[in-house]
Amino acid sequence: MYPTCFYFSISLSLQRILLTPLNPFYMKQTLLSAFLLFCAASTGLARESAPRVIPALQQWAGGNGQLQLAQSGRIVVPAAADTAALMPVARTLSQDLKEMTGRTFTPLFAKARKGDITLSLSRPDTLLGNEGYRMTTDNSIRISAPTAQGAFWATRTLLQIATTQDGRFPKGVATDWPEYPQRGFMLDVARKFFTMDFLRQYVKMLSFYKINEFQIHLNDNGFPAYYNNDWNQTYAAFRLQSERFPGLTAKDGSYTKAEFVNLQHMAQSYGITIIPEIDFPAHSLSFVHYKPELGSDKYGRDHLDLYKEETYLFLDSLLDEYITGPNPTFIGKDVHIGTDEYDAREAERFRWFTDRYIKFINSRGKHPRIWGSLRWLKGETPVSSENTTINAWSKDWIDPVASLKEGFKIINTCDAYLYIVPAAGYYYDFLNTEWLYNNWRVGQVNHAESVPEGTPGLMGAMFAVWNDHCGNGITEQDVHVRAFPAAQVMAEKMWRGKNENVPYADFKALCQQMPEGPGINLLARLPKEFRLPAGNDTVSINGKHVVESPVAEVGYPYAVEFSMKPDSTQAIGGILFQGPHSRFISNWDSTGKLAFEREGQTHVFHAARIPAGQWTKVRVEGDHKGTSLYINGQLAERLEGRQQRHYNAKRNNLSAMYIQQTLIFPLQTIGDKHNGFRGSLTGLKAEQK
Repeated sequence: MYPTCFYFSISLSLQRILLTPLNPFYMKQTLLSAFLLFCAASTGLARESAPRVIPALQQWAGGNGQLQLAQSGRIVVPAAADTAALMPVARTLSQDLKEMTGRTFTPLFAKARKGDITLSLSRPDTLLGNEGYRMTTDNSIRISAPTAQGAFWATRTLLQIATTQDGRFPKGVATDWPEYPQRGFMLDVARKFFTMDFLRQYVKMLSFYKINEFQIHLNDNGFPAYYNNDWNQTYAAFRLQSERFPGLTAKDGSYTKAEFVNLQHMAQSYGITIIPEIDFPAHSLSFVHYKPELGSDKYGRDHLDLYKEETYLFLDSLLDEYITGPNPTFIGKDVHIGTDEYDAREAERFRWFTDRYIKFINSRGKHPRIWGSLRWLKGETPVSSENTTINAWSKDWIDPVASLKEGFKIINTCDAYLYIVPAAGYYYDFLNTEWLYNNWRVGQVNHAESVPEGTPGLMGAMFAVWNDHCGNGITEQDVHVRAFPAAQVMAEKMWRGKNENVPYADFKALCQQMPEGPGINLLARLPKEFRLPAGNDTVSINGKHVVESPVAEVGYPYAVEFSMKPDSTQAIGGILFQGPHSRFISNWDSTGKLAFEREGQTHVFHAARIPAGQWTKVRVEGDHKGTSLYINGQLAERLEGRQQRHYNAKRNNLSAMYIQQTLIFPLQTIGDKHNGFRGSLTGLKAEQK
């Protein structure tokens, strides 16, 4: 198969022949040029194929040979008045190269020389737009882009090549740009709390794959069926610090205003826009728990009463707290105000309410975003579309064609394709990435309706994780195991838009090879080579000291094996292994049983007791569904499939919550300085399948 660049050159030469007046000398020279190009192609001159990255490059013109990136060097920004915006890009690239490859490249203003990585600004380019770039590799790497944002995306391409191809860069010219300007991910942090550290890592992960919007759903509530059908007992949370309403903020996990502002600034430096979402007038039980008079007695207490003045006074004040003033908490232009799934009997009042808050947000200099609801909540009351973007999430709730005609912008967030609800038994537990890769496109907004690609107002797409089942044992890493492969395929489809006959199997293999992002290992992948303490020797610990390990934790699917010999005097719940997210415990509740703790939940292996004074061989196997314990080579117990069943008064049936008993195995340290395992350990091994 001949390189694309040869076909392009031959095609141009033939066009010249066809379009040139019949000048024999010119025709002779042109035919000779075309012939030489064809001979070069047919004799197989070494033209480098496009580097394999996610998302794939839009265009590639291969050169001859490769550039081996040095272990140290310079990231050069030309010393000019208009290039200052590139220095933060250079600094971030320097940090990330060091983190991901160990290479030390110093950012500086200077003249370029051989071997440098150079960043420069080019003239405006209609092809490249605001996010495109060109990256030329020969005896150095030269990145040029009309904007600093485009240059930043080029550095993500550079990092992917550097990490997956050991710093070997094919020579040639990459020309790259996104098909859609808004490429997003939404995370429900309300019904499951995610630490700020996790959110910061997710900024880096999304950015690594050129996903440029991160919507954070800050308030919501569980289903009353799981709480004795009592709204007062039903879990609800609002995750952001409020000084005007200090009792509103959730007690079991929240973000200070300073933390949230810092997250947004950090995200901006990685090319990401944080879209904060405060959801109302449904999904609003956290507000009603705080101020009961706000709740509807007719439609459910998670609905705000749309006829009470108190509702508007509260919401106006809450929104103003975050979007007004010289240093607003929500620093970006876009603010999401929910407005979905209200009872259809109040369609006219809901439409008036939605229109009011679209105008409210606009009047404060921000751009409102809403969930699509106007197809379901039909009525005569007009709803303003000024500066307003709709998440097109459901065929029943939004008419995408009508919304575009009315002047709204839309983001494809189709629930049938793009919703992950972990371990809920409905929607997707894992997105169907193969189907998405082979069949889905941004304009396919639901099963029945499509919008042509390039339609004005179709801004892009977004996939989402909803944590409907509060307290079901899903961990941050369990969510990541589901969201990460979705992010890879969605990045490809939202940026690239087409597959160019690359089979899904090849794409999946590349996905599995690709890192999660700079400094991120939430999948807990094992390094290629490592040696665990107590692997070949016996380690004795006294309950008051720890033994360090080169491996922090082991991700799915895995097997961890060891032999343990407890002393006769054991600490109650003595810690055997610890990691950044979990602990593995011996002598749980003074019973000799093994257990593990993560994110505030404890799971116990009840089927086996480890005797003191003798060696017992233990093997733990884990995957995204559950955790197995083997004792002396025999399966003792599998923790998987536990359900909590609750009577659903609204539906007059039983609702099931599937409790997750998963463990990414902790191995950062053996023992604990305060309450550790007492005894000996040997034969410690860890492997991923």
